[in-house]
Amino acid sequence: MIVRKKYNGTPFFQPSDMMAELISRQYSLLQVVSRFGMTLGVGEKSVSEVCQLNGVDTNTFLAVINYVGNGCSPEFIPEPDAISLPSLLKYLRESHTYFLEYSLPSIRRKLIGTINYSSSNEFSFLILKYYDSFCEEVRAHLDYENKIVFPHVDALLSHRATDFTIDAFDTEHDETADGKLNELKNIIIRYYSSPSESNYALNDVLSDIFICNEELDAHGLVEENLFLPAVKLLEAHASEIDDFLIDNRTEDADASLLSSREKDIVVCVVKGLTNKEIADKLNISFNTVLTHRRNIAHKLEIHSPAGLTIYAIVNGLVKLEELE
Repeated sequence: MIVRKKYNGTPFFQPSDMMAELISRQYSLLQVVSRFGMTLGVGEKSVSEVCQLNGVDTNTFLAVINYVGNGCSPEFIPEPDAISLPSLLKYLRESHTYFLEYSLPSIRRKLIGTINYSSSNEFSFLILKYYDSFCEEVRAHLDYENKIVFPHVDALLSHRATDFTIDAFDTEHDETADGKLNELKNIIIRYYSSPSESNYALNDVLSDIFICNEELDAHGLVEENLFLPAVKLLEAHASEIDDFLIDNRTEDADASLLSSREKDIVVCVVKGLTNKEIADKLNISFNTVLTHRRNIAHKLEIHSPAGLTIYAIVNGLVKLEELE
């Protein structure tokens, strides 16, 4: 349960707060609210009422609001089991749409309109090229999440097998392009001299770059400190369910010791398939293959592929000519 406290003078929001007051208190949270699929016109409704009307988990909404609204301080990182991944996925997907379809294109349009005032076309061209390179890196990163990471979580939530693990995403998550945008604004501030009549336009686009940089930083921290721990917890639960189902099947094992699924895996092993290839062939998860193999080794007291090959031939699971 979320308890109200103070951090650097900023209220710690709770379910009974009026949504309109929350936004008025800290207008920067407007974007967070919209990325949960909520619109304005909230009247006198509380946070919990607005969340319920929009199909958003209240605790997850508050976790993001309090974390982002308090500068992504570690003090406001919730426990992973307090996060509803469906609601957080909705927020992250909408955040990607915001960056790719609105924020980044808007900055590009403003840059083009502003740097055209420069008498140095070459420098203007380099600034735009640098920004486009940054946008491509961001797009590649977000596309990877949209096409690989988020579908993996969808599959886990639907109790479907997947070969991907969130650790693969975790190891490369720091390699984002946020620093490049920071460099761009420093280059413009230090080295770009615009005519006085275009100062307002230049300052406007610089303000957008500052805001976008802060929002990308916050987005990355939400993924790192709220999303990743929740997905790891979900993966652990999915693995426990796999183990439970396998353990229950082994209790009913026939006289040959191995279940039909375990025999399938033995055949795959002796034919030289890797664990990933076995998972693909049998349409099960990588972790399930590992669990089956542990059970097979325990039952047969055979730990090597060579030993399993002899067992498979003796028990008629494969023919010798199939292995040649």
